[in-house]
Amino acid sequence: MKADRLARITVDPKQCGGRPCVRGYRIRVTDILELLASGATHAEILADYPFLESEDIYAVLEYAAYQADPQPASV
Repeated sequence: MKADRLARITVDPKQCGGRPCVRGYRIRVTDILELLASGATHAEILADYPFLESEDIYAVLEYAAYQADPQPASV
């Protein structure tokens, strides 16, 4: 897990109901995941949302993977 990559995922209680978004934009992690799940390619997503960067999509995937299986804290 790359901390600098995950820093692209922001949570602001005043934005999108406090749900995780990409770099403070009003595009949620779930929005990108749903696009990918429906078959959209990285290139298509980046074309439709020109403010996004390729690294944002990887951050979304890494964030989702971590949420699905969080690692226990080291002792």
